[in-house]
Amino acid sequence: MNALPMAVTEPAPLGAAEIAELQSEIRELARARDALILAHNYQLPEVQDVADFVADSLELSRRAADADASTIAFCGVHFMAETAAILSPDKTVLIPDPDAGCSLAESITAPQLAAWKAEHPSAIVVMYVNTSAEVKALTDYCCTSANAVAVVRRVLESHGQDAEILFGPDLFLGTYVARMLDRPLYLWDGECHVHAGIRPSDIQATRAAHPEAELLIHPECGCVSSVMEYVAAGDIDADGVQILSTGGMLRYAREAEPGTSAIVATETGMLHPLRAAAPDVQFIAANAEASCRFMKMITLPKLRDALRDGVHEVSVPPETAAGARRAIERMVAIS
Repeated sequence: MNALPMAVTEPAPLGAAEIAELQSEIRELARARDALILAHNYQLPEVQDVADFVADSLELSRRAADADASTIAFCGVHFMAETAAILSPDKTVLIPDPDAGCSLAESITAPQLAAWKAEHPSAIVVMYVNTSAEVKALTDYCCTSANAVAVVRRVLESHGQDAEILFGPDLFLGTYVARMLDRPLYLWDGECHVHAGIRPSDIQATRAAHPEAELLIHPECGCVSSVMEYVAAGDIDADGVQILSTGGMLRYAREAEPGTSAIVATETGMLHPLRAAAPDVQFIAANAEASCRFMKMITLPKLRDALRDGVHEVSVPPETAAGARRAIERMVAIS
């Protein structure tokens, strides 16, 4: 496994006046540089608030590809900026902190995937979009948490129900897909350290404290397999459980009845856009400590500096980008 950069300390919190001043400066720099600011749902609230668009990684990459702006400032982790660069080869893509990595993306390397493929030469490779460009280049189909089931179903329809499928790198998402389709997959043993840290005990304790709340679970969570077993056994009411991507959670928020509540099992940055979308709905973290240190490495001062100085450009070699683009475009076609 590659060495993952670590955020040694949490960024110092900014005061309201400093946030407002930085946001104003950033917006002016973005106009001057012809830049579009994109932010992932897990970013710091003040970073989300200055962005032109806030969404999941796939939607942000689509926005980057469709944008008229010549520069993209991508507030997210490195593989996300890479994906934007793959889909927008004619644009300059900047990331405010190039060390903002991802434990899930780092859980599989291109040599590891090549070796796995060699063990299963006839298999179709489906990789979660949370991977490096080099891994995507060796992949047949990318997928997101929102369309993983649909992508694997399409593979089976196209290549036969007996097709071997290598699914990675997220073990929990792969387990979820296998259960939903009721067929085995070869699964890579990778995980997001934040989602893996949300355990069934967190769900049980939070549901006990808020028995009236809906339960919204991201399919990367370590609790997914156990919760599905509880639902199957009748220990958890299936009507109160929804397994949703971040985009699905936002749709839920927009449609939720005022005065209701929901427990959210994903990275805690997601609470900010949910509360903004539905201020009259109570959103409760399943685990208040589920914060990604890598997402939080992106700060307003770093975003300001990237725009001001034009630094930390993300690019992908053309031959790698070509293979990765094919896998991503197949995913987008199924979305």
